[in-house]
Amino acid sequence: MTDIEAKVSIPSDVLFHELDGEAVLLNLQTGKYFGLDPTGTRIWHFLVEYGSLGMAYNGMLDEYEVDEERLRADLLALVISWPRMG
Repeated sequence: MTDIEAKVSIPSDVLFHELDGEAVLLNLQTGKYFGLDPTGTRIWHFLVEYGSLGMAYNGMLDEYEVDEERLRADLLALVISWPRMG
C-alpha cells in the first residue's frame, strides 16, 4: 500500500506532454495513455521535481485551498492508478 511519505519515480518509458495546462501520459511499451486535468498536471510537476508524495502534498496544500484528507486521498489515487498504464 502506498502512503503519503512514499518516494516515487517516473518510469523512463512513460512520456509526458502538456498542452494548455492539461497533460497526457503515454506508456511507450503498452501504448496506453492517461489524461490529467490541470490539477493532476500540477501534481505531476511536483512529483517530477521532488520525487516524493509528501513534497507534492505539501506543495499542493500551499498552492490550493483544499481539504487535507481529500488531497491525500486524491494524490494516493493518482499514484495507485499508474500501474493501470502498464
